[in-house]
Amino acid sequence: MSNPLMSEGIYSKVGVDSNNFMTLDGTINKSFILVGLTILSAIGVWSYSDLFLPYILPIALIAFIIASIVIFAKKTSPYLSPIYAILEGLAIGVISAFYEKELPGIVIQAVSLTFGVFLIMLYLYKTKIIKATENFKSGVVASTGSIALIYIISLFGSFTGWYNIPFIHESGIYGILFSLFVVGIAALNLILDFDNVEIGVKMKAPKYMEWYTSFGLLVTLIWLYLEILKLLAKSRRR
Repeated sequence: MSNPLMSEGIYSKVGVDSNNFMTLDGTINKSFILVGLTILSAIGVWSYSDLFLPYILPIALIAFIIASIVIFAKKTSPYLSPIYAILEGLAIGVISAFYEKELPGIVIQAVSLTFGVFLIMLYLYKTKIIKATENFKSGVVASTGSIALIYIISLFGSFTGWYNIPFIHESGIYGILFSLFVVGIAALNLILDFDNVEIGVKMKAPKYMEWYTSFGLLVTLIWLYLEILKLLAKSRRR
């Protein structure tokens, strides 16, 4: 999905704080904290995945509500983003454990690829090989929105029995190609995340925006990890 947390326009609404402003080091530190909480939470629930499975939907719903609050009330991000990270870690831990039971070794592969893609995209951004131009941003946002629409239609159709889009979940060539496309778009969203962090630092946005932008980056990383996990699963099930 397109990351609603990361948009250049967010800074026009929060203003500038010349005394206690956003820094790159501060944002990096917050990002490490949130990613660390997510990983620790996932590890903690790993051995109890069967116990937590019935609570996946309530956990996901609470996480969604928290994310929505943060989007509309950015000043809550220092308090709510760690809670979000823990909840997402619980959900990811349960999901990952079940993938691992079916396909041993898949989780470490997905984790490694996720951080590998992150580092590659960071390098491409820092070296200006990929630039976050307005056309680039528009293309990524449009593609991400299309993916979100496909997922929403598929989810609605599966619940109502009205319609399903089979290839997005199947292990055939079309399913794999679709997952490759989604992984690629998720990776490109990282460029938008990096760009928005840089903009916030240059504009001297308020300090709490370090948490907000770190939260946005975490959302993208979680999405990227889950899509890589699904891609690997499709490839190994063939």
